[in-house]
Amino acid sequence: MTLKEIQQYSESEFEAYLDHRKQAIFEYHIKHNTFYRSFAKRASGNYWNTVPIMTKRDLQQPLEDRLSRGFTTKDVYVNKTSGSSGDPFIFAKDKFCHALTWAVIQNRFGWHGLDFNSSKQARFYGIPLNKKNYYKERFKDYLGNRYRFSVFDMSDQALETCLSKFQQSKFEYINGYTSPIVQFAKFLERKNINLKSVCPTLKACVVTSEMLFDSDKNLLETQFGVPVVNEYGASELDLIAFQNPKGDWQVNSETLFVEILDENNQNVPLGEEGRIVITSLYNKAHPFIRYDIGDIGALSPNSTIQKPILKQLTGRTNDFAILPSGKVAAGLTFYYITKSIIEDDGNVKEFIIEQTCPDTFKIIYVSQDPLSTEKTKIITTEMERYLEKGLHIQFERKERLVRSKSGKLKQFTSQVKQHS
Repeated sequence: MTLKEIQQYSESEFEAYLDHRKQAIFEYHIKHNTFYRSFAKRASGNYWNTVPIMTKRDLQQPLEDRLSRGFTTKDVYVNKTSGSSGDPFIFAKDKFCHALTWAVIQNRFGWHGLDFNSSKQARFYGIPLNKKNYYKERFKDYLGNRYRFSVFDMSDQALETCLSKFQQSKFEYINGYTSPIVQFAKFLERKNINLKSVCPTLKACVVTSEMLFDSDKNLLETQFGVPVVNEYGASELDLIAFQNPKGDWQVNSETLFVEILDENNQNVPLGEEGRIVITSLYNKAHPFIRYDIGDIGALSPNSTIQKPILKQLTGRTNDFAILPSGKVAAGLTFYYITKSIIEDDGNVKEFIIEQTCPDTFKIIYVSQDPLSTEKTKIITTEMERYLEKGLHIQFERKERLVRSKSGKLKQFTSQVKQHS
């Protein structure tokens, strides 16, 4: 099997393999893909830095115009990105590339004693609300030996139903979006229940698609009584990074080539933050070559070419606040500052932050009681201390937060356009 062969290479063999795959996929698309040949006309696979950076916007044109010669929409895997970056598009993978994607997923879940095909999964994902697609997803879940919990209702009544399902089922692992899983853990904390005690078959919890903060990870491990595994992936690519049993966020180097670049498209030193740019080494149907996924992150100084380690994932490039002074700040950082204050009293269940104009931020939250004046003053002071003086912080209490169609919760959103 291809994946096993790659994993058995020595370091020098792996380096040669990587150079060969980068060159091979580039030359394949130059030869067989009209769209890519036009896109990368001044590039050479021998000089990787000449290969242009591809963004989601470059791909917002009909899929048929982007497919390689010999492929049609009928003989490839076709899907659509979630659009959480604001630039959704339809993509394709050839059958071999798609099979490799699943081989990597099965391999990584195996690290934690889970069989992706047979271990029973408690799934916290979105689900289509129209009847036809709703039952289609339910049927797929049934075939995949998983049970899906709706992430659109996080009320205590709904979470009570979740708990009773865990009591009746032999779930081996939890898988899904971070924020609803955290809400379930908070519910268990309020009831003083450890999930492993009511569902002894549980082995692990795998979270994906949203930021996992250290405090939330500690909460999940305490309330679930199992290890929490952090996953980072993109539907158009593959599993990008998966936490290994040692706790390192190991990057998928077998089927992807991951670079961290600065604003001039130069590689940053290990440990430094930059844009995450990824090459899919096997997708012949559609080019993803030096593709800017729209995320900001850093590789650990302990990384090797064969075993890169993701040190941190700061968020998306559009998850930044532009302030009146022109200063740019990562939205998730001050989301985290607000989070640590808000969660002191256990009143607020969840919240998001919206920047409506350069000097105005709105904190929308779900809670039993309104935030006290003292608490709002502390939050405003801390936001100004971290960002800058003269900001207007508004607070809005709601019964529930609005999630995207897919069920994801965007912790920070800015309506202020960043000048390129």
